[in-house]
Amino acid sequence: MFYKIEHQDVGTSARAGVITTDHGTFETPIFMPVGTAGTVKAMHQRELEEEANAPIILGNTYHLYLRPGLKIIEKAGGLHKFIGWNRSMLTDSGGFQVYSLSGIRKINEEGVKFKSHIDGSAHFFTPEGVMDIQRTIGADIVMAFDECTPYPCEYEYARKSMEMTHRWLGRCVSRMAETEPKYGYKQHLFPIVQGSVYKDLRLKSAEVIAEAGCVGNAIGGLSVGEPAEEMYAMSELVCSVLPKEKPRYLMGVGTPENLLENIALGIDMFDCVMPTRNARNGMLFTTQGIINIRNKKWEDDFSVIDPGLDTYLNKYYSKAYLRHLVHNNEMLGAQIATVQNISFYLWLMREARKQIIAGTFRDWKSVMIKQCMQRL
Repeated sequence: MFYKIEHQDVGTSARAGVITTDHGTFETPIFMPVGTAGTVKAMHQRELEEEANAPIILGNTYHLYLRPGLKIIEKAGGLHKFIGWNRSMLTDSGGFQVYSLSGIRKINEEGVKFKSHIDGSAHFFTPEGVMDIQRTIGADIVMAFDECTPYPCEYEYARKSMEMTHRWLGRCVSRMAETEPKYGYKQHLFPIVQGSVYKDLRLKSAEVIAEAGCVGNAIGGLSVGEPAEEMYAMSELVCSVLPKEKPRYLMGVGTPENLLENIALGIDMFDCVMPTRNARNGMLFTTQGIINIRNKKWEDDFSVIDPGLDTYLNKYYSKAYLRHLVHNNEMLGAQIATVQNISFYLWLMREARKQIIAGTFRDWKSVMIKQCMQRL
């Protein structure tokens, strides 16, 4: 994989780049729809490709390891073949899911013991084991095993956790070096910057991660409840240390505003469950603003869902019809809303890229944040 910066914004640290994997080339900034268990919930692969035009999606190591399990994935020839996806793919390490299982997991230097949320069975993740799991899943980009600290977090805990994450990284790098991809294409490791919201820890972590010399770098632990201002401050700090010639991936973020503000700070890649999860609850992200389709005001609104997007939704569906579906808990309602939200997020990334290339990103960002974050 390689990353090439094609344009650097003159007024911010935003950049427009290109990333190449063995499953294709995609442009940055990019939002990666989350396909937790081998599916972007309520969305067909055809819609991901043809409507949203998603060049890369994300899978989750923890969930895929539990179901369908590694034997099935390997027998299928890897996750790409199992789910019918021929474009790029990234898998996280399972560190965030282990963090979320705080009541049923124990962390030590060797790794993490945890119980399955499905059946209570016992499992043990080590840095080496997680690399092996991701080899079997077969994503183009794989993440180093880390501990994601909660917010708020005591300084000493954050420091010790960060240092352990760094030691785990060394084990991940070694394991990747001594093993080979299983399906005939390259896999590339991204390490993860941690350190909670403590500046000295984030700086130290960014330095260690930069020194690892991987082809790209990720920033974790900034989608766990901290104020947006803290997130932006940490992103800016870390981006000042991470090498400019490599892609930067901010994990688990976030709202359209979060994405645009972090693009301005130098972030290239994002993922978040927000657009899909909120879609299933009736919240739509549109080019005009945010819509709660359950509200009565949409009951007799027969206009298209989003005139600013060129998707098949505008050919068939109105706001009134979508409200009817959502109120009746019809599956089609969740599907329509999901296609809308994912299509909007990918559209927003393409528009941001256009503005970076045109040299107008900063002014456009200010206008777009107000426009797409207003409640309609």
